[in-house]
Amino acid sequence: MRLLKIFTFLPVFFILSEIGTLYAQNPLIKHMFTADPSARVFKKRVYVFPSHDIPCGDGQGFIGFCMADYHVFSSEDLSNWTDHGIILKQNDVAWVDSTTYSMWAPDCISRNGKYYFYFPAVSNENPRKRRIGVAVSDNPEGPYMPQPSFIKNVEGIDPNVFIDRDGKAYLYWSGFRSIRVARLNKNMLELDSGPQIIEGLPEKFKEGPYLFERKGVYYMTFPYVPEKSERLEYTIADNPMGPFHYGGVIMDESPTGCWTNHHSVIEYKGQWYLFYHHNDLSPNFDKNRSIRVDSLFFNADGTIRKVTPSLRGVGISPANQKIQVDRYSSISNEGAAIDYLDTLNRQMGWKIVFTQPNAWVGYNCVDFGKKSISEVNVMLKSLSEGNLEIRLDHVNGALLASIYLEPDSGWGIVSAEMEQIISGIHNIYIVPDRAEYPVEVDWIQFE
Repeated sequence: MRLLKIFTFLPVFFILSEIGTLYAQNPLIKHMFTADPSARVFKKRVYVFPSHDIPCGDGQGFIGFCMADYHVFSSEDLSNWTDHGIILKQNDVAWVDSTTYSMWAPDCISRNGKYYFYFPAVSNENPRKRRIGVAVSDNPEGPYMPQPSFIKNVEGIDPNVFIDRDGKAYLYWSGFRSIRVARLNKNMLELDSGPQIIEGLPEKFKEGPYLFERKGVYYMTFPYVPEKSERLEYTIADNPMGPFHYGGVIMDESPTGCWTNHHSVIEYKGQWYLFYHHNDLSPNFDKNRSIRVDSLFFNADGTIRKVTPSLRGVGISPANQKIQVDRYSSISNEGAAIDYLDTLNRQMGWKIVFTQPNAWVGYNCVDFGKKSISEVNVMLKSLSEGNLEIRLDHVNGALLASIYLEPDSGWGIVSAEMEQIISGIHNIYIVPDRAEYPVEVDWIQFE
């Protein structure tokens, strides 16, 4: 294989503007901390309304949680995400105590051409009470205009709204170690019934309700603390207000120490998805979280298959964009691992570190399109001479390219010609060959 070119330099990472297009695997958003994702399908796009974790100043927030505003993100392909910027700030809401930084998990729903954004916060009339307010917009990306007061007779956090097939709307929320529900008025701003506790849920701490319907079955999903941290569970019913019966676990507790895990569930283009969060970019502090997404599947009897969190996430990666192979689909049992590019600035992302022979990383669903691709660029670093192979569909599959590893070259982009011309969607495998170790890889890109 003829080497085309090598550019040696320290990696350059782009600081994204407040509003822009983001290309991402898991976590979906890397330029800021996001949590509690409420995903919705509006106008044939997926919109995600998360909370926004920020560092707390002295005396700010609650047990390390600080949230002052909300962004909304949208995508058509679940790979390229647009940050539409801030849609609501605590200083914009008359009834909110803006010293509390308490804009926690939100939700949004569409009705009659309007978009209703529900959010919890501490009221300035009573600092001991958390209330739920509504902001309204003509577009899912905002701007949202908050109502002058919170919803009466609702005290708690984590609002979730569901509109049934018959047009009736329901508000769910967490409070007093229980999950409650009430019907909403047609104006979506007031209750149309008194609150009642959802029956049939576990007795221990639970929060973050999210209800969805599939084939006439109503699934009440929620984070639950069986022991030390939250796992995602669900109950089922034939009525939006219950009674509900235990269904099972959707996602186990995090093994790496993120205490919370709020979520949402949607169907998009025939596939169901689970949105959730983890502290990928803040491993030592689980109050700075990042949203994720993985596919969700049902068994024939309607029960939910447990979701295993992945780094790859979902969506198809265009071959001509930078593919972060550290967000892998599969990895060898030994000799390959991920690490941060810079532990002082984890928002730079990750790298793959190969440390022994026969190590490899697989990355699925790369779209090579219909046009001829003749070259591949790889951001890498190697301490020794050798080759880095890119193989097709299997670790021992057809060779796509062999990239020369120059010893002690530092981080740089190395380019090589393709061994063959391919098209369509394929899996790729990254395999070091005839190299001493370590070999580090950040991203690859085909041209």
